[in-house]
Amino acid sequence: MRALLRGLRFRQPIRSSLAVAFLAVLCACGSEDFSEAEKKAIGSLSLDALSDLPLDEGNRYSGNRAAAAFGAVLFNDEGLSGAGTVSCATCHKAERQFQDDLPRGVGVAETDRRTMPLAGVAFSPWQFWDGRRDSLWAQALVPLEDAREHAGNRTAYARYVKARYGEAYETLFGPLPALDHLPSNASPRGDAAERAAWERMTLRERDAVNRVFANIGKALAAFEETLTPRETRFDRFAKAVMEGCEPEEDAVFSALEREGLRLFIGKANCLECHNGPRFTDDHFHNTGVPPVPGLAEDRGRAAVLDEVQDDPFNCLGPYSDAAPDACSALRFMQKDAALFERAYKTPSLRGVANRPPYMHAGQFDTLEVVIDHYSNAPAAVSGTSEIRGVVFTERGRKALIAFLKTLDGEP
Repeated sequence: MRALLRGLRFRQPIRSSLAVAFLAVLCACGSEDFSEAEKKAIGSLSLDALSDLPLDEGNRYSGNRAAAAFGAVLFNDEGLSGAGTVSCATCHKAERQFQDDLPRGVGVAETDRRTMPLAGVAFSPWQFWDGRRDSLWAQALVPLEDAREHAGNRTAYARYVKARYGEAYETLFGPLPALDHLPSNASPRGDAAERAAWERMTLRERDAVNRVFANIGKALAAFEETLTPRETRFDRFAKAVMEGCEPEEDAVFSALEREGLRLFIGKANCLECHNGPRFTDDHFHNTGVPPVPGLAEDRGRAAVLDEVQDDPFNCLGPYSDAAPDACSALRFMQKDAALFERAYKTPSLRGVANRPPYMHAGQFDTLEVVIDHYSNAPAAVSGTSEIRGVVFTERGRKALIAFLKTLDGEP
């Protein structure tokens, strides 16, 4: 449009009202083919519709820059693992949308699920594919003690942080407790020897270690809160549509991409789960995704409802900074396991075309296979699949994939 204006010569100055009307005519041509309902749907998916990140009520260091800086150091420190070989960044690679491109994450050993990207993760009320933790800081603690991920234990982590980061820790969180007299390796989630050592500790000693452990998670969460979605070509296109203007050159959609966008917000029913500016409803759905042969049975959220409620690091637990009446997500969570059989959290679609494979355990290699799955709508192994088959023409299939590629942002 700017090039067009530069190419026009006027015999006399245009009155402001006439200029506005003229520009409106020029701008409207970029979005006149979308209905008002379609424009509303497109606008709801734009990053412009993303709200400010609310502070985590259970983490008093949420939004704290010093805590985020300390968390960034911890995130990249391989010393926070049993053998000193694994960091959070091992699986959450910054240059790959903070994920690893593998079907299932690999720390000390291979896990049973796909590594999720982290941009915008702090907006979600539930963490992990099954939502077994209710905050980002509580989530950050789980891999540290998982035998296949970091394979460490909490007394060892408390000792490590005191030895290497004692001054930085105490500047943020206050004095560290005496730890030298405690077992080198002890945890309620460790191996038999670590669990036995934990049981021999007094309640006061356990509590002291737990508070250091919780603060490690709170620092990691403060850093991960800073990982926000990047603007994409879709966002620039959506902005032009909402303003009624022709998109800038780097945001123009092809006819195929426009068709794919229409499918996405229309008959393909993608908006039922992939809605909002992060393209996720943050809920859990059974979509009939098959299990991976050889892996342990995975019932999704149905299997972890008790775990999230019993977690001592949840929003209502003794290490949370939230007021008891503030933890609405946890207090009012749906507890009927039958509703969540093989249900997994809806992943964000931002950057999706650039991070195969797909689904919670990397079951599908390509977007084509994903679309075929949703088109065929197979029955679930257990529970009831929510998806209804949508028949795509070959062009429609290509169009939807073309649109999804517009959701790739800068690294």
